[in-house]
Amino acid sequence: MTINFDTLKASLVLYGLNAIYAILLLALGWYLSGAMQRFVTRVLSVTHRVDPLVTLFVGSLARYGVLAVVGIAVLQLFGIQTASLVAVLGATSLAIGLALQGTLSNLAAGVMLLLFRPFHIGDDVEIAGKAGKVRSLSLFITELVAADNTQILLPNGQVWGAAIINHSAYPGTGEVKVAFPVRAGSANALADRILKELREDPRVDDHAAPSVNVSKVIAADPAAPIVELTVSAKVRPSDADAVKQRVLDHASALLAAA
Repeated sequence: MTINFDTLKASLVLYGLNAIYAILLLALGWYLSGAMQRFVTRVLSVTHRVDPLVTLFVGSLARYGVLAVVGIAVLQLFGIQTASLVAVLGATSLAIGLALQGTLSNLAAGVMLLLFRPFHIGDDVEIAGKAGKVRSLSLFITELVAADNTQILLPNGQVWGAAIINHSAYPGTGEVKVAFPVRAGSANALADRILKELREDPRVDDHAAPSVNVSKVIAADPAAPIVELTVSAKVRPSDADAVKQRVLDHASALLAAA
């Protein structure tokens, strides 16, 4: 068997150049896909009529679209005919569908989440046992940020197939009500300081003024009378526990200093 080294050398040079072109094309495509995503996001963000969730989703879709075009261009660079490739993919679509059913289900779930929009950016939600604020929705995953600033990534298939508890869906308020015993002599001063703290808290509803009142007498001993101080405030349901804990901590500190 005779080897034609000139032909082999020419083939190596040709495929080597094609490989270099492919790497450069992939690098350029990666950069262009990111630039396209930023451009689409910026354009859609100009108008406030487009939901931020839709903006992020369409930006992600534009990026993957550019990457798909670049992938086809790289295949053509190596002489692979895309028409025949589509025919082969069509003949093996069942096997590919079974292999990628998880990915395809996440994509379909992402489209359904975009259409029905059970939550928006910044909403406090509980999904599949995870709680946090919605940060983004892409083609395949939903990103949440937990209360301790931890990133939570959920596949869209799990999000769409699970119960979604949205604490921000309705603008109604929750009530914080805390009662604790204090000495009668310091009740008024303590009530004024707690009331001031509540009025400065941005989570407390300004329209429903908070109140701190003596609700009942616990011990009527003239030497050391004890009364019950009740604190009431209106907040968002998602902030109720945090505000309640802050009231208790502040009251404990004031009682310890008294």
